[in-house]
Formats: sequence, C-alpha cells, structure tokens
Amino acid sequence: TCPARGGPSAPAGAGGGGGPGRRAGGGRGRGCRPRPPRPDALLPVEFLRLDANQEPLLPALDALPGALPALRSLVVKGGHLRDEAGAYRRGSLTSLPPDLGRLAHLVHLDLSFNSLTALPACVAQLGRLSSLLLAHNLLEELPEGLARLRALTFLSAMRNRLRALPPGLGALPALRALDLAENRLEALPPDVGRLPNLAHLNLAGNRLRSLPDTLAELRWLRELVAHSNALESVPAGLARLPRLERLDLRDNRLRALPPEIRDAPFALLRGNPLGEPESPPPDPPGRPEAPEMAAHFLGSDTDSFPVTPRGCRVTLGRGVRLCFPPGAAPTPTRVRYRLLPPGPRLVHLEPHDVLLSDVLELQPHGVPFQQEVRLWLPFACPRASRGREVVVRTLGDGGGWSDLETEVEREGSEGLWASCRVPHFSWFLVVSRLVENRCRVPRGGTLLYSTVDPGVRVTFPPGVTAEPRQVRMQVRGEPDGERRAGRRRRPPGLSGPGPPPPSPPFLRPVRVQLPLPPGVRGLTLDRSRLHLLHGDPRGHTWDDVTDQVRLELTHLYALFEVSHFSWYWLWYTTKTCIGGIARKVYERLRLYRVNFIALQRKRDPEQVLLQCVPNHKVDPTLRKLQGRYRGPEPSDIVDMFEGEQFFAAFERGIDIDSDRPDCEAGRISFVFYSHLKNMKEIYVSTERDRQGQDVKGQVSFYRGAVPAAVPEEAARQRKGPDSLWLATLPIKLPKLRPAGGEGPGPRGGPVLPPLDLGDEESGYLTQANLLTVAGRVGPDWQTVGLALGLSFRQLERIRYNYPGNLDLQIQSMLFSWAEGQEGQPGAVGRLVRALEESQRRDVADEIRAVLALGRHKYRDSLRRTGLAPEEAAVPQEPLGATG
Repeated sequence: TCPARGGPSAPAGAGGGGGPGRRAGGGRGRGCRPRPPRPDALLPVEFLRLDANQEPLLPALDALPGALPALRSLVVKGGHLRDEAGAYRRGSLTSLPPDLGRLAHLVHLDLSFNSLTALPACVAQLGRLSSLLLAHNLLEELPEGLARLRALTFLSAMRNRLRALPPGLGALPALRALDLAENRLEALPPDVGRLPNLAHLNLAGNRLRSLPDTLAELRWLRELVAHSNALESVPAGLARLPRLERLDLRDNRLRALPPEIRDAPFALLRGNPLGEPESPPPDPPGRPEAPEMAAHFLGSDTDSFPVTPRGCRVTLGRGVRLCFPPGAAPTPTRVRYRLLPPGPRLVHLEPHDVLLSDVLELQPHGVPFQQEVRLWLPFACPRASRGREVVVRTLGDGGGWSDLETEVEREGSEGLWASCRVPHFSWFLVVSRLVENRCRVPRGGTLLYSTVDPGVRVTFPPGVTAEPRQVRMQVRGEPDGERRAGRRRRPPGLSGPGPPPPSPPFLRPVRVQLPLPPGVRGLTLDRSRLHLLHGDPRGHTWDDVTDQVRLELTHLYALFEVSHFSWYWLWYTTKTCIGGIARKVYERLRLYRVNFIALQRKRDPEQVLLQCVPNHKVDPTLRKLQGRYRGPEPSDIVDMFEGEQFFAAFERGIDIDSDRPDCEAGRISFVFYSHLKNMKEIYVSTERDRQGQDVKGQVSFYRGAVPAAVPEEAARQRKGPDSLWLATLPIKLPKLRPAGGEGPGPRGGPVLPPLDLGDEESGYLTQANLLTVAGRVGPDWQTVGLALGLSFRQLERIRYNYPGNLDLQIQSMLFSWAEGQEGQPGAVGRLVRALEESQRRDVADEIRAVLALGRHKYRDSLRRTGLAPEEAAVPQEPLGATG
C-alpha cells in the first residue's frame, strides 16, 4: 500500500488511519507504486479492503493466507463505479481461491456488489466468521455448508437470485440478523423459525405466498419485514411474539388477517386488499388477461425489470405499481425506472398547482406499447379539495407537459393512488390543480362555463377565430367571496417545463361573465368601489383595468369583453378597506414590520441564505433553520409596504459567484409580499486569495424607491428617504484548502470543518479519521446514518444534494452528524455502536485501534513531561461493547 494511504510505512499518528501495521488499503491507491515491504511487515495487519471494480483480485487473494495470517476483516466489494444508467457496477469477482479458508481469525467477510453465481466452498471453512455480506451478487442458491458457521451472527444475501434456502439454515445458533430481501423466494423452509437468537428478518421483495408457522417460535424476533410479496396469509402467532416491535406486511395480497395482527400497533398493512372480495384485476377492453401473469417486486428507488409479451404486474419502491397487459410489449423488453425527489428541473407546476408525489421516470422514453399500460402512483392527501382535482402529469415526446385522464383510488384510511393509462414511458408526477373546463372554439363561436361556479361563463361570438382553438378555464374561489377566473390557451406544440407562451389575441372580443361578490347586488353597489384586475400570477402583479373595459352590471353578474386570455379578479372594496386612503385596487397597501436575515449553511459557508420575513415569523423561521444554518441575529425592525422593493449587496471584497437574472451591479433585488417566503439562496466568493486567511465581509440591505402608485397619505408614513440603508449583517468565508487538496469546493461538495470528537483520555477522532471512516462505509451509508440518529428526510436531502457522488454523500452524512456531537461526551462511542448495529464491525474495530493508539501516545506524553508517575494508568472506557 502507499504511504499516503495509511499503510505499513506511513508515519504513526493519532490522527492517521489506524497506525502502522493495522490496516492495508486497496482500491483507493491507484497511481501509487507500492514499495516492497519486509517479509514480516504485513503479519499484524487485521483489516484489508480491496476494490473489485478496478483491481486484479485473484493473485492478491491467493497470497492472503500466507501474507496476512492475522486478518480479521476482509472487504472485496464492487459498487464503486456506475454504469450509463447510473446503477452501481458489479465487481469482477466470480470465485475465491480454496486456500482462503485457512484465514483462521477472519470474523468479517464482505463480498457485496460482485458477480458470484455460487458461494465458494472455502467460505464454509471460516469457523470464526461472524458477519457475511453477499448482497448484490448473482447467487441462485446457498450451500448447505453454511450450517457449519456456528459463530455467524449476521448474514446478508439481499438482491440476488435465490429461489430457495438450504434446509440446514436453522442450525446457526448465533444468527441474529438475516437479510434475504429482493430475491425470488417462493417459500421459506420451516428451519428459519428454529433460529434461537434471530432478532431481524428481512424478506421484502420476494414471491412468498405464505410464511411458515414456525416463525411464531422466534422468541427474540424484534423486526419482521415482508412487504412487497404475494402473501395471502400469515401465522396468527406472530402477534404473540414478546419482543416484536415491527411487522411490515405492506403491499401484499392479504384480504383477511387475524384480529390480533390487524389491531397490533406495530403492524404495517397499507397496500393490502383487506376486506375486499376475491375479484380479478381490471382487464383492458377487448383483450382478456392471462391467467398466470408474472409478478415483480422491487424495493429500491433505481432498478430494472423484464416485460414479456405475456404481460406482468410490477410493484416498485414507495408503493408504485404497474400492470402490463398481455401483448403490450411485442418482444421481451427491459424497463428501467427511477424514483426521484422533486427538483426544479423535473417538476412543472402551474401558478395554483400543488405537488403531491415523488417524480417517477420510466425508460425507454417514447417507445409506444401495443396496449396501454396501467400505472398507479401513490400521493399525499391534498389539503383542499373543493374546486380542485388530482391528475397525473407527464412529459410528452415534444418536451411539453400534459395531464392524463386520472382516477383516484383509496385503499384503507390513508392510502391514495392516482391511476392512469399510458401508451409510452416518460416522466410522471401527481399534482393537485384547479378544476379545468375545456372546449373547442370553432369559427362559429361557442359557450364555455365553469363546473365549479356555473355563474362564470365565457361567450365566444361567431368569427372569433380563423382556425378552431382549444381553450381551458380555471376558477379559484376565495373564502371571503373574492373570485378569480383564469383562462389560458395551451397552444399545440407547447415545449419545455417553463410557462406557456402568451396566447394570441382573438379576432373579436370575448364576453366574460363573473358573479358579483356575496351580499353585493348590481342595482345598489357603488361603482367607485368595484374594480376589475388583470393579473400575472407568476410575476405577482395585478393591474386595475376597470377604466379600460366596458363593465356592465346586472343584478347578480358583472360582464366585460377581452381580446386575450389571462387571470381576472373582480374585487369590491368596503369602507373599512378604504379608510380614506386607497381609491384604486392596487393602492390597497398595508404596512408591515419586517426583519432581514442573512444565514450561512453550516456545511458550506459559501452558501448564504437571504430572507425577508414579517416580525411575527422571525422566531419560528430561525428555529426551523437553526439545524442547517448559522448566522447573526436578524436586523432591526423596518416598516415596509406590500409590493415595496429592497436590495441586498455583498461588500468588503465578497461578491456574488455568478450572474443571476435578479442581480444587477452586484445587488440582488427582492419584492416584499406578505404571502411569499422572500427567500434567496446563493453562493458568494471573493477575489482575494483565501489560501492563507479567512475573509470577513457583510451583506447590506438597501431600500428601493417608493412605488409610484402609493397614495401620498401612505407614503408619508414611510420613514426615511429613498434607497435608505436598512441593515448590515456580517458573514465570514473560511480560507481555502492548500493547493493540490482534493477537498470539495463550494460547488463540488460540503466544506468539512476541523473536528475533534472525544477527549484526551479516551482518544480523539480527527477530520482525517472521519474521512478514513467515510472511505470505508460504502453504499451502506444510509443504514449507518439511521443508526446514528439522522432522520430519513435528512438522508434523502443529502442524496438529493450530491446525486451520483457516493463519497460526498457519505462525507456529508458523517460530518453533519459530527457537527451536532462536537463537545458532547460519548460521541465516539455512539459512532462505534452505530457501526456495529449496521453490521460494520470491521470499521468499528478500526476506530478502536485508532483510539487505542491515541491513548497510548497520551500516556507516553504524560510520562515524558513528568505529569504522571510511571506506574499511573489512564482509565479506559469501553466503546460499543460487542455482544
């Protein structure tokens, strides 16, 4: 190994990778030529990690028994590279040398993400083996020789091709965790129920129709995961297991359950047809469904599955389901899918739309099927339903977004699915939108009315258009009686996720009818208080067009004519609203007391959040952001009008990193609206050389000119002249890493702060140690993060921030946890225990070795300086005691 990688010739140090002779690095050392070690230099090595994606493995594995007789942990993993579709690439390992069984001290063996089709016989000779990881291989069976591994406590064989289990599996007395998820198991042998110490059993994503009754004998079982199978029944005795904390039976075929399981608080049952009678699934019109249709159950967010001309049913992660009828695919086809969190480049929303689901991508894009494929997307229950509808939105071949005909299906009290039929694959998401009424406008004219409010009508006279047009109308009702009627033509060939282009004007005026507000009648109202607004919701601007149209009034309706479509709002003022100040609709300005906030992201100080919030929302906003951001207190309270503009400028050498559409002359402009977040998150940089020092600067907020439409009486309440300086808040950019460093920059990844976890007596873990740990964790980082106490939402956000970069995801997870633990006792012990709970005892043992070396050096330093007698012993605290 290379000296820089912490190998045998690396200098000793508490902040290194575990000290001399403790660890040998593998795939991370490309570009370094190893020095020939002394014959006995590698004898004490206990941990070895090899990269199965890059290295010739068999020659190195052949030499292991003789060169590393003390080896305790061996990791030979692939999954460090990705293919064109973004999936982890398998390693080249297809077998193991027979002499590997002579590693008498080996307790941890990780062969994940390789190409093993059968488990080599030498594995069954490792009598002390405690952890065996075989995930993401091509195994079709497990050998009966596994029963000889009497010390085995953890066995992971997820994501393989297992169709059955060996009968001797129940002869493993120490086994505590068994992971068989995402295989092809159709039945379990009764021996599984005779594992005396089994606490965690994962059977998700298989083809199981039933579970053996012997599972009710697992007295130590704490978690049983069996979602996404074909279960039709489960043993009633599972509810009587004394230590069971989680029973996951989601997305199965359970129609009836024993009452003790159905009412158990730890049972998860969503996605089952409980209480429904036996009935075949809906058939496409004109073609019966095949009696035996293949079923695929996949639990991950990224994968693929085959589709044959016979059709199939597919269940994906997070409850997404598909049904391919027979004949939909004329030839065998492999479909790839991805489930992604919503992002700005993926989601297309109209002004009043609400996103309700994740984003699903199905590939190959645009390839038509012979018959339509049925798609079910789970979605969150919308907060408002009156005047709204749920639709599935998809991206068409030409790049334009369109809404599909959608049915909403409810399962149980919480499960909601949006169902639609699709002829080809693309991007899909579920939105809640205002109810749309559409019609085709011929040359002879027509009438369009709203189903939400029949009083809203649009009359198209003859000769209104030279060619027939498709138009749509939406009506949004306000709780106080205000009404907005919106109509926008969606031209054919709409492209891109951006806003639609403006509609061309009609040849003749179109007559619009809007109901008057409740309690207002046309024969008695004051015309000076009635205003018609023409608005652009994207720009959040409304213009009073009352004087530009001929407004006719009946007893119940207001009628006017327009030449093009947009949003229209009929507004009637009252004496309490006017107050002697506002005479026009857009002059109804209110005075707010607001604060300006400048915060820096903890993991990336160059990312600065600027926000303007009303005074009463300052404390809740800071409490919500304090976990991710740090910064000064908010500025002084300022009186501002709704619609008023202010600017934020970075000074003292700190500038905006790149041009922005809302940036002019180094200033970012805001317009304050009480109902908006008024939030900008940008990167800042400096022209100074930050190699040697931190850079301190400030962000200053300036006031813009008074809006021209503000009445004089209101303008006098505004304190100070135009362009008034409002507040200055300090920020600081940390110095850059030395030249040649590999650390991520402001856009490449998180800035890793210097950390010292631990204390002098128990030992420290420095930044270098955490980076070493990050390099060892691999694709299991989310399991480690959950064991450390991070929430699933935090882990999803980390994965979204650094897509496709496994190293940055792991570093962000570890350092975000470490920042919250700095200065707290027992942090290192919590890290060690989390690694052990995640079945990564090899990394936990390496941390113990680092701490032991640090304690040894600490004792030596005390003796050298005379601060402790020679016979004094520093007490040691055990960290993460093993079971």
